[in-house]
Amino acid sequence: QVHLVESGGGLVQAGGSLRLSCAASGRPLSNYAMGWFRQAQGKEREFVAAIRSDGVDKYKADSVRGRFTVSRDNAKSTVYLQMNRLEPEDTAIYYCAADSSRWALNIDPRRFDYWGQGTQVTVSS
Repeated sequence: QVHLVESGGGLVQAGGSLRLSCAASGRPLSNYAMGWFRQAQGKEREFVAAIRSDGVDKYKADSVRGRFTVSRDNAKSTVYLQMNRLEPEDTAIYYCAADSSRWALNIDPRRFDYWGQGTQVTVSS
C-alpha cells in the first residue's frame, strides 16, 4: 500500500501560478502510474493529468493543456503539478492518485487504487 500526501495548494489571483506536490510513502513510487484529479464544489471529480511510472508518457485534460505540467521524481518519491495562468474555473480540491497499472495512462478515477487527502486551490478573479 502507498500513502499519498498533497501539498502546495492555496489562494492565488487569476493569472498566477502554483506548484502542487504529492509525496508518496510505503512503496516505491516507480511502481505506479500517477494521476491528478480535481473536484469543484457541487461537481464530480474530473481528470487533470496523468504520468506513467517512468515519467516518459504523460497526458493532460484539454482544459489544462498548455497551462499545467505534470512531472515526477521517483528518487524523491514525489509527483508534481505545475499550474500556470490559473483561472477561477480551476478552483477545486486537487487530489493525486496512484494506479498499480504502472504503464497505463488512465483517466477514469475508478482505475486508481490509492488517493491522497487533497489540497485546496482557490483562484480569485
